Amino acid sequence: MKIICIGRNYEEHARELNNPVPEEPVFFMKPETSLVLKNRPFFYPDFTTDLHHEVEIVLKVSRVGKHIETRFANRYYDEIGLGIDFTARDVQAKAKAKGLPWEKAKAFDGSAPLSKFVPKNTFTEMNDIDFHLEINGETVQKGNTRDMIFSFDEIIAHVSRYVTLKIGDLIYTGTPSGVGPVQKADRLTGFLGEQKMFSFLVK
Repeated sequence: MKIICIGRNYEEHARELNNPVPEEPVFFMKPETSLVLKNRPFFYPDFTTDLHHEVEIVLKVSRVGKHIETRFANRYYDEIGLGIDFTARDVQAKAKAKGLPWEKAKAFDGSAPLSKFVPKNTFTEMNDIDFHLEINGETVQKGNTRDMIFSFDEIIAHVSRYVTLKIGDLIYTGTPSGVGPVQKADRLTGFLGEQKMFSFLVK
């Protein structure tokens, strides 16, 4: 099982970090050890002092596929979840400044908390799904899939040109604007529409 993460997929988020808006999907990987499941606590790493939340809709791949055409991509996932792509922003900035890879800022243990999944047919339209993140009861990020630069199907088609998708793979589809720091003792609660998907504590 692999975790594929899409970067800069909401224009306002790209701009808030002073990044160029991409012309094609940008993706990177996280290892399985990044997952935090079943609302278990997230432990703040000792190598960062600037840890940021990024809430994202997550697709669970349901079929093996490579070189998938966009028009058929909807057949390759049946369930949708919600996750956090934690980013050690200070570690990332140092790596970027030196032109180095920045996996250690994104792919560290515990950096991908993940909710339960719900059938995609719960939603009438894949391009109109609301989601949001609360910290200690206050909404800090709010998004809708209609604002994605690249749709779920476009993401699947693009990634599958380079990487074979397998059953159980996870695709984190990008975060909207509003990313920011988390602190120890914060409680993060994520929603798809009005449905609570996860709620966990930072320790």
